[in-house]
Amino acid sequence: MTDIENQPVRTEVHENTLVITIDRPKARNAVNAAVAEGIAEAVRRLDEDPQLRVGVLTGAERMFSAGMDLKAAANGESASIEDKGFAGLTEAEPDKPLIAAVEGFAMGGGFELALACDLVVAGSSAKFALPEVQRGLIAGGGGAVRLPNRIPYHLAMELILTGEKLTAERAAELGVLNRVTADGAAESTALELAAGISRNAPLAVKAAKRVSRTAARDSEQQAFTAQREEIRALLASEDFAEGARAFAERRSPKWSAR
Repeated sequence: MTDIENQPVRTEVHENTLVITIDRPKARNAVNAAVAEGIAEAVRRLDEDPQLRVGVLTGAERMFSAGMDLKAAANGESASIEDKGFAGLTEAEPDKPLIAAVEGFAMGGGFELALACDLVVAGSSAKFALPEVQRGLIAGGGGAVRLPNRIPYHLAMELILTGEKLTAERAAELGVLNRVTADGAAESTALELAAGISRNAPLAVKAAKRVSRTAARDSEQQAFTAQREEIRALLASEDFAEGARAFAERRSPKWSAR
């Protein structure tokens, strides 16, 4: 069931997953202020609703996003939100996992939105690029920051400095993508991945994401320190006790997120 209609960002709940759709197909799903606000609100809802476990970010009509809406920007409209970054997401730190389901083009800020997610699925004809240098800018929504940490430095710099397109096949070879699907199947595959995540303990999933985030930006020792604190809390949780009981009783666990 669709929760928000006739808006530049639509949301729809599939079991424990919130599908967040950028819905400006006539503008190639480019990001303006309304889209940024819509994504930020959807992610806030994802984190605050205990019934939701995973988010899927996608674009309407088989187009992920052409990035920043340059016409809106030329009129002084900002596509960033304070403390959350471009599109209300690239500098945010959502507690729950986000999966990007990419069809068509993920250009500039569109690619940066995908890089801000925890998993990325793409249709076989999808294309990715950071073309900002071709317009006198840099990939300031996380592209220049995240891509060198996701793929080998020299290959990242080739994409950042040339602005050339990356095919889904090549992106998968480089490790940018989790899955390459038939065109039109990215969202359904993302939902399958989301369902697999949702079967796991909610507290553990969020803790695993926090530790991984710490490991990506801080020292190894800081990551181990953070991990010890997370494990200590999980060992005292009702979900850990339930997981142990369910294993012993050979049944599926019933998570309470407590």
